[in-house]
Amino acid sequence: MTGVLPIALEEATKIIQALQLAGKEYVCVMKLHGEVSEEKLKMVFKEFEGTIYQRPPLRASVKRRLRTRKIYYLELLEKNGRNVLFRVGCEGGTYIRKLCYDIGEVLGCGAHMQELRRTRAGPLSEEENCIDLYDLSYYHGLWKEKKDDAYIRKIILPMEKALDHIPKIFIRDSAVEAICYGANLAAPGVVSLETGILKDTTVAIFTLKGEAVALAKALASTEEILSMTHGFVAKTKRVLMPKGVYPKMWGKSSSV
Repeated sequence: MTGVLPIALEEATKIIQALQLAGKEYVCVMKLHGEVSEEKLKMVFKEFEGTIYQRPPLRASVKRRLRTRKIYYLELLEKNGRNVLFRVGCEGGTYIRKLCYDIGEVLGCGAHMQELRRTRAGPLSEEENCIDLYDLSYYHGLWKEKKDDAYIRKIILPMEKALDHIPKIFIRDSAVEAICYGANLAAPGVVSLETGILKDTTVAIFTLKGEAVALAKALASTEEILSMTHGFVAKTKRVLMPKGVYPKMWGKSSSV
């Protein structure tokens, strides 16, 4: 497989799990084992959009138990004989090799994945965010020679970019350090938040300056949080900001 491969450095490795769960987009070449019309192929593609059942293939690194995954879109790009080029947007953890096999079974002729390229991983796309090894070597050389961080920033994105797809809660400066110590977020610490937050889903806690503080589990929806004056709104799961960046502004309380 080629294409988008997010690589995290130092403290940013803490957000990799959130990025792995994000949606993905692939462009794939599938080889059909028999002749199939383009019309029938498009019809079967439509059948696979939505929630599907998948069992990981034998060579997978996870347990081979049946699970559900979502296919957001499945678009035929080109068909040349038995070679089929398509684009698929899917939930993280979807096996495209298995998707090709299952499509072949429904078509009745069989099929296998011949080539795969990841074009998007969460908010990171091939067109906007990828660099090749030549650019990496070039800008790294300039950075070493000029001693100017502007060159390294051309190839290393801030950690916050990888969290663009996660709903955010923005908190007061006085609440930041407590969250860095693992405290849960209470309603008085919230300044603003994004729409679409659902209970028990992952949210990102941010400072008013746009700095990532932590990943948390929402304990209420956007509408519920807006109406709350006390009580916890999010349970801290993964602290992203080092302690001491913001001043300590709490007493003996373990929550904000």
